[in-house]
Amino acid sequence: MEEQLKDFIHYLTVEKGLAKNTIISYERDLKSYMLYIRNVEVLSSWNDCRRMNIMHFLAHLKDQGKSSKTIARHIASIRSFHQFLLREKTAEQDPSIHIETPQPERSLPKVLGMEEVEALMEAPKTSDEYGLRDKAMLELLYATGMRVSEMIQLDVSDVHSTMGFVRCVGKGNKERIIPIGHTALSAIEAYLEKGRGALASRKHRTDSLFLNHHGNRLTRQGFWKILKKLGKEARIEKEITPHILRHSFATHLLMNGADLRAVQEMLGHADISTTQIYTHISNVRIKDVYTKFHPRA
Repeated sequence: MEEQLKDFIHYLTVEKGLAKNTIISYERDLKSYMLYIRNVEVLSSWNDCRRMNIMHFLAHLKDQGKSSKTIARHIASIRSFHQFLLREKTAEQDPSIHIETPQPERSLPKVLGMEEVEALMEAPKTSDEYGLRDKAMLELLYATGMRVSEMIQLDVSDVHSTMGFVRCVGKGNKERIIPIGHTALSAIEAYLEKGRGALASRKHRTDSLFLNHHGNRLTRQGFWKILKKLGKEARIEKEITPHILRHSFATHLLMNGADLRAVQEMLGHADISTTQIYTHISNVRIKDVYTKFHPRA
């Protein structure tokens, strides 16, 4: 049984040319599967494996507390492996053919409360060019809900102060226009007037809106470090992620009665079902408020 597993890993490496991490994941999943089939189901050949044996293994994973996402990944590995065995004529049938993949659990994204947003916005010290830049970035992300990857790709010309909107290019190279509030516009204008010039390099001219200390376009990793530092300074105990302001933007809009379709447009979601996750957060928060403050809750 081990020999066939080695052949499959060799096939993934040489013929399929899969990434190293993907191959490691396949090997780890299938080794645990093989040990279970051999030691618990007491089978000595893959040809003897049946659907019931696989179902027992999946139940074993569930008993161990594995998530539906992890179980789904194991099923994908097992299915690929048994298809390989059938193709190589090492087995006469594929016992995984009618096994259904469990629906992944949809975890609610983490969001900041209004007080936490205020604390984060106040964290940058606007006495120098770095603080002006950081303040402008945070205000822009919370004002528009754009992705960090979209924000760092912005050029100066993408911000239209007089019209009160920003133009950004999202997934699938789709362009969208997002309104910006007065607070964010003021922070961006302050950065452009007093901060960006100090960061700009005389040697390497760039139209990028947000620059690093070398005068080049700020990277996602660079912003991530800045956000973590500011989160600590703001004494926010929640885990801060690059997407947290995007999640907070959408949730706070919906909590205050915004139209779901409008939020979908601003976020650049192709499918409204992706946006609906934020309505669940709103409902959870409303329930928490009710439970906390209603005298008979």
